[in-house]
Amino acid sequence: MNTKELEVFIHLSQSLHFGRTGEAMHLSVSAVSRAIQRLEDEAGVALFERDRRSVRLTSAGREFLRYAEQAVLNWRSLSQRLHQQGESLQGEISLFCSVTAAYSVLSTILEVFRQRYPGIDLKLHTGDQADAVDRIADGGEDVGITVRPPQLAASLDYLPLSRSSLQLLVPNIPCAVSERIAGDGGDVSVDLLNELPFILPERGVARGLIEQWFRQQGLRPNVYAQVSGHEAIVSTVGLGLGIGVVPDLVLDTSFLRERVRVVAVEPELPSMDIGVVVRRRRLSDPLVKAFWDCAQSSYRSTI
Repeated sequence: MNTKELEVFIHLSQSLHFGRTGEAMHLSVSAVSRAIQRLEDEAGVALFERDRRSVRLTSAGREFLRYAEQAVLNWRSLSQRLHQQGESLQGEISLFCSVTAAYSVLSTILEVFRQRYPGIDLKLHTGDQADAVDRIADGGEDVGITVRPPQLAASLDYLPLSRSSLQLLVPNIPCAVSERIAGDGGDVSVDLLNELPFILPERGVARGLIEQWFRQQGLRPNVYAQVSGHEAIVSTVGLGLGIGVVPDLVLDTSFLRERVRVVAVEPELPSMDIGVVVRRRRLSDPLVKAFWDCAQSSYRSTI
């Protein structure tokens, strides 16, 4: 059986969506459909039940998935062993993270990774870190760098690398928001937190932690906007449109950090783990394991 078609099948078994699998595998929907049809013809059974609304693995498909995952891992391991002894690993892995994580976390790992494995190409995709865990779980990416979620699926492994504290940001430019804070003595009281326009992330771990902190303080903030990604919160606060909370990791790498300032609050806002997430079975792939080991050694002294 064709290894590429097995990889398409594995991804579709996780995404259960022909369009998303086609996008991830750089194939048209019809090409994905043809690949699955060829596998079903070879296996002699239907691997998926599909109609206009849903796609589901059949019982035979679930059994075939175990074979496909092992077959792909076996081939990748064999292809590496077939290289001459002492030759570096070669191939490609895909990684998903936010722009901030690429600058602050990935850059540290790459210093070690490039020295050890110059033959491994890293295919980087960036976006909202809130999407990282789902993209890994669906098989769309090999590796992700993201915040550790409160609950992690049993099929995933997480390697914590560092911690990032949440910080309350206010504008550091002349505007109505900064004038209101100055009129209250420069600090942000509980009453002021309920009054000022608040900018929240649309979703993700930070959103949950912020809302939990609100509840613990009995706050009902005036939500001005909900934006995608922590970088957008720094930008919106920097424009004087409100106040917001971001991880200090984001603030440290923002080119707008001079337009905002951090205000201390009591009790302190919580912290989050930042690290690498992979599907547990993918750690059998020598390329993925190589990245995992480099990440671990790059941050060993800071954990």
